Amino acid sequence: MVESMRFAVIVPVLNPGPLWQEWLHRLSLQACRPDILLVVDSESTDGALQKWVLPNQQTLTVKRAEFNHGGTRQWAVEQIADQVDVVVLLTQDALLETPHALVRILGAFADPAVALAYGRQLPHIDAKPLGAHARHFNYDDHSQIKSRDQILALGIKTCFNSNSFAAYRISDLFELGGFPRHVILSEDTYVAAKAILAGKSVAYVAEATVEHSHDYTMAEEFRRYFDIGVFHASEPWLMQSFGAAEGEGARFVRSELDYLLKHAPYLIPIAPFKTLAKWIGYRLGKLYNYLPRSLCCRLSMHKKYWDQAKTGVAHV
Repeated sequence: MVESMRFAVIVPVLNPGPLWQEWLHRLSLQACRPDILLVVDSESTDGALQKWVLPNQQTLTVKRAEFNHGGTRQWAVEQIADQVDVVVLLTQDALLETPHALVRILGAFADPAVALAYGRQLPHIDAKPLGAHARHFNYDDHSQIKSRDQILALGIKTCFNSNSFAAYRISDLFELGGFPRHVILSEDTYVAAKAILAGKSVAYVAEATVEHSHDYTMAEEFRRYFDIGVFHASEPWLMQSFGAAEGEGARFVRSELDYLLKHAPYLIPIAPFKTLAKWIGYRLGKLYNYLPRSLCCRLSMHKKYWDQAKTGVAHV
């Protein structure tokens, strides 16, 4: 099936730097090559996109101030939707880990019920323990097909997805309404939730792997979870349909402690403060409607969202 499937790879970029050469190299090693490689550039200035280019690469430019996690991806998909069956969304810091990563994730669409699939993320080789644990917690080595029947058992994890390595069946994506035009983040979760509620399936393909992890500071964790809180408050149907996220957070804390006991006990005194920063950020984010817009911008990781919310601009 993969051999007859036309697919595109879309990657939004902003000053990808020297890692861009390795990103393209990993893509060039894939057992199946995309029919289209679409680079969506937010006015990069570091010269990397000009220095390293693949033969079938196409580049579209969006104004940096108009980039939006959902709107820009949807706009990019619309540019090539009539040419492919599936679109794979990657980020510039997610490196395909094996030559069969794309084959594996595309294979999930042999099941006609699968509307989207996401792969496994492994920590970068230089990842710090807390960043490594986050990847091990969210991406285990067991593939899974998730559907509406599992909401009671899995809760919010039923619609877990990734914007760093996921693939979407074009027909299903458009039937679901596409990516949301204006969200602060989690456009991937949004589409996965819509798919589950529509009776479609989401595939987690553990055999399709990328290297991708972050070593966030405490302040960055606060800002990231503030934005997650904003997203959840902005989309109340998500919690109503799948349950609150706090239970999953408690499970993460227990898992993190166990991981640190085995691999990095010296970080145990620090981990609770990061957890507290996440919790405070998330709770404040859920209350964003009661906060001044200027304060929300200061607390947020994705500051341009607040300018777009004020002006009504979201890239389409």
